Amino acid sequence: MILVPGAVTLPELEAVWRGADATLDPAARGAIETAAARVAAVVAAGAPVYGINTGFGKLASKRIAAEDTALLQRNLILSHCAGVGEATPATVVRLMMALKLVSLGRGASGVRWELVALLQGMLDAGVVPVVPVQGSVGASGDLAPLAHMAAVMIGAGEAEVGGRRLPGAAALAAVGLAPIELAAKEGLALINGTQFSTAWALAGLFGAWRAAQAALLVSCLTTDAIMGSTAPLRPEIHALRGHRGQIEAAAAMRAVMAGSAIRDSHREGDTRVQDPYCIRCQAQVTGAAMDLLRQAAATLVIEANAATDNPLVLEDAIVSGGNFHAEPVAFAADVIALAVAETGAIAQRRVALMVDPTLSHDLPPFLATDPGLNSGFMIAEVTSAALMSENKHLATPCSTDSTPTSANQEDHVSMAAHGARRLTPMVRNLERIIGIEALCAAKGVEVRAPLSTSVPLAAALARLRQDVAPLAEDRYLAPDLEAAAALVRDGALVAASGAAFPDLG
Repeated sequence: MILVPGAVTLPELEAVWRGADATLDPAARGAIETAAARVAAVVAAGAPVYGINTGFGKLASKRIAAEDTALLQRNLILSHCAGVGEATPATVVRLMMALKLVSLGRGASGVRWELVALLQGMLDAGVVPVVPVQGSVGASGDLAPLAHMAAVMIGAGEAEVGGRRLPGAAALAAVGLAPIELAAKEGLALINGTQFSTAWALAGLFGAWRAAQAALLVSCLTTDAIMGSTAPLRPEIHALRGHRGQIEAAAAMRAVMAGSAIRDSHREGDTRVQDPYCIRCQAQVTGAAMDLLRQAAATLVIEANAATDNPLVLEDAIVSGGNFHAEPVAFAADVIALAVAETGAIAQRRVALMVDPTLSHDLPPFLATDPGLNSGFMIAEVTSAALMSENKHLATPCSTDSTPTSANQEDHVSMAAHGARRLTPMVRNLERIIGIEALCAAKGVEVRAPLSTSVPLAAALARLRQDVAPLAEDRYLAPDLEAAAALVRDGALVAASGAAFPDLG
């Protein structure tokens, strides 16, 4: 897969995150080398330019001698390797490296082609720098995380390669690569940028979208389990409101439920006038969440293609700006968090509906066989409530929580890094909520036999039963919950249904 700077797409980025190989478009070399030549000319002229022959941040007024240029860049990397916490997952680090290649490929960073080739070589050979998850406030770039990546390029730090964790120089040597001595501005170009925050935000986005698709599918299974109405899915209702996500969600649900004998069995003579909101408003809520995810996606694909280091090498000057400020990423991450929390909130209410015999239209209490002797999904529903509540707290905005750093030189920051990083545990919580709903809905649909659900829903139920047997009597339940969540995470239930669901584009 060729990554064209300025034109990289969401499907390409998701493919990289899921493990696909990717190469920077070789056509980017001309612009990269032109910018590097401009930096070399500035160094030769001796005029003071930030980050090339000056100190950094609050120390920008300090001039650096020409003979110390390489040491300046090396010291920058080593001093900024101040991250803490567990290592970032390899999938996110690889995406971060690809994003840095794309940014450098815009030809505004002033780095040599040799540096780009080394980063590309590391990506190709599976050299994954060990990048601690904590340490960035999302302004002046993701300085600490990107420094840990850059450290391996100069033979310092640590990296994983071939299943081993090695010192940076040894990791490079293991795949036939060698460390590079940084030239003027190159260290700054590597660590200024939003690629760490953006990679985490994209990972959250991709997981959230897959979970939202599963939420639509499983909510249909729940609707049949409680013998709910499909009348609220009529296209005229959604066209009158006009939101794309809502319209598409309702259309997908109508298609998935078409032909259900369970639904047809109670079209006449049902004394219930309306279903609870968690059934009746599924398209409105999950569709709105999908609209939010698409808004965030539009921001993140722009950011993925951006030149975000500082200073930037323009045609007529090298200019200090602020593209490293990750406020767009922070806002996008907060929006994704809201969508994830609300998708889980309404899914959890559907779980609660199914286990409550006063609301579930004659399903057994807690979907238990021989209730009393067995508790069924009683505590699984409690678990779903705990996960839902945790996500509500995690959805609190991070972008509003600025604090001054670096002796007040960096006096407003985005907090994009942990704002984006918190999305992954939120998505994991959502996957488990939807997995619990799938288990409950499957049991509810099975209780309705000999009435059958639709063909797509029956196929999804059959896929679930390949990994999780029906709950005939109480058993150790935790592995079942994780297995169901994995089917949501992997997209297996959606794929098994054979139905079409909205895409992120």
